[in-house]
Amino acid sequence: MLDSKFVVGTVLKLFVSQKEIPYRVEKKIVSIDQNGVIGDKFYAKEPQRSVLIASTKSYKLAEDNGIDTKEGMLGENILIDYNPYDLPVGTKIEIGEVVLEISQHCTLCKSLTKVDNSLPKLLKNDRGIFAKVIKGGNISQKDKIKIKGV
Repeated sequence: MLDSKFVVGTVLKLFVSQKEIPYRVEKKIVSIDQNGVIGDKFYAKEPQRSVLIASTKSYKLAEDNGIDTKEGMLGENILIDYNPYDLPVGTKIEIGEVVLEISQHCTLCKSLTKVDNSLPKLLKNDRGIFAKVIKGGNISQKDKIKIKGV
C-alpha cells in the first residue's frame, strides 16, 4: 500500500454533463457525494461508475493520430495530468476533500464516434477510469491527486 501523501498529479479541469446544450459545462469546483457529481446528468444512476476520470494522455493520443479533440469531449468529470490507467481496480485516489476508488476501466464507448469514427478503438484502453465515491466533498481545479493504495 502506498503512503497517502504520495502526490502524483493535479486536477486540470472539471466538467458536469447536462441533458441540454451545452452538454458539457466546465466548473472551477464540483461537489461530490455517494451518488456522484452533484448536478451531473448521470448523478445517482450507477454508484459504481459515478465519476469519470481522464488523463491528458488520452487527448495526446488522439492528437498524435490526427484527431482534433477538446478537453471534456471524452465525457470526463475530472481531467488530470497523471495517467491512472494502469492502476488496479480498488485503488483509492484522494483529490481535494474527496476519496474515490477505481471501480472499472472505461469500456469501448460508441458515443465517441461523434468526434471521430476511429476514436473508440484508439482509446479502447486509454479513455479513462470510473470511480465510486468513498468520501464526498469538493474538488477544485489545481487540487493535488494522491494515491492511497488498494
